[in-house]
Amino acid sequence: MSVALYTLGVLFFAVGVAVSIGLHELAHLVLAKGFGARATQYFVGFGRTLWSTRRGETEYGVKAVPLGGFVKIVGMLPPTESGAQRSGDEGAPQARARSGSTGLFSQLVSDARAAEYEHADPDDPRLFYRLPWWKKFLVMGGGATINVLIAFVLFAGIFGLHGTVEPTTTVKVVSQCVVPASDAGRACKPGDPVSPAARAGLRPGDRIVAFNGAPIRGWRDLVTMIRANENGRAVIVYVRNGVRHTTTTSTTVRSVSAIDSSGRVRSGHVRAGFLGVVSTTTMQRHGLLFTLDQMRAMTWDTVVALGHLPVKVWGVAKAVVGAQQRDPNSPVSVVGAGRVAGQITSDSANPLGDRIVFLLSLLAGLNLFIGMFNFVPLLPLDGGHMAGALYEGIRRGVARVLHRPDPGFVDVAKLLPVAYVVAGLLLVMTLVLVAGDIVAPVSVG
Repeated sequence: MSVALYTLGVLFFAVGVAVSIGLHELAHLVLAKGFGARATQYFVGFGRTLWSTRRGETEYGVKAVPLGGFVKIVGMLPPTESGAQRSGDEGAPQARARSGSTGLFSQLVSDARAAEYEHADPDDPRLFYRLPWWKKFLVMGGGATINVLIAFVLFAGIFGLHGTVEPTTTVKVVSQCVVPASDAGRACKPGDPVSPAARAGLRPGDRIVAFNGAPIRGWRDLVTMIRANENGRAVIVYVRNGVRHTTTTSTTVRSVSAIDSSGRVRSGHVRAGFLGVVSTTTMQRHGLLFTLDQMRAMTWDTVVALGHLPVKVWGVAKAVVGAQQRDPNSPVSVVGAGRVAGQITSDSANPLGDRIVFLLSLLAGLNLFIGMFNFVPLLPLDGGHMAGALYEGIRRGVARVLHRPDPGFVDVAKLLPVAYVVAGLLLVMTLVLVAGDIVAPVSVG
């Protein structure tokens, strides 16, 4: 392993993450300023400030811990609960805070509201909460949308310029026997049944053009027909050295990898028809429609992964204390992703172009995950603010339709206790994943 290439890979990934975070926060900043809100800070990173400069009313800078970023938009919380509830005029002055609330959560909300207006005028017409609901929705959704767009641009470049490995209908390998799925990859032993493909006389280089009378347009068609054939008779038409031939065999049922409706391999196995051939592959470039289709599938996979995230993180926690081996498919932190980037970059067994494509794919996948994660409708994530803005729009719209008084702005400060709990859980999750990437790292080699 080349230390220089490993370091280069880690640095490339770190810079890519920093740029992605910067663009995420820049989207919030540009939209907020464009809609007239006051934004006083734009920072990439957390912790101690390494560098900053002021341009107009906004301070721009970089902080020491590159695990996120923030834009300080003044007036995210209404100055008072009573004012937020009663104000139907977006420019109306707000009442002062009510006193007499007790309890830990009430005190937390009160302290947060006080901190929000420590250096701000509660009557400032440019406070964020005064914006129409749809502007607040767009401002808070802009960051995650940028991450999804970054993923799309990177994947479009990969698919369009480099291409993807696609199977063809030309046979590369013919399995000589049928072995149990648990022993997949082992050599044939005496007594193993002959594979249907070997019985049919298929050879490497044969191009299959029809199966049971149906023309084969691509490898996916052939796989679908073979799996559905189970133990049935199979009439195969193939081309060898430019000459068409027909052969007959019977497929057999065995445990094979599961695939979805789009032909993508899924985790787990199913029992289905088996022929016993491996296809040759070729690199094919694709357009934007292919990228959109792939992004649709990857987005759904990301949503499913988010649903399973708590269980996966718990598995990483058990691996940290040595209670079990770490699942190779478990989630990783930025630390783990950087380590993978370094491993791939320094792996001279792969062509340089493939290594660059992997790094870009890793960065694209991270952006897609960050984008979808931020859409989760829980504070302090962007999706929580988007949900509050959408609820405000619905509530005001219903009031107009029913000719009722305008209910005013939604006071997201009421949800701060939830935000603190979620933030705490996110912090624990991050610490567990970082610890896992140090103690029981996922390896790609």
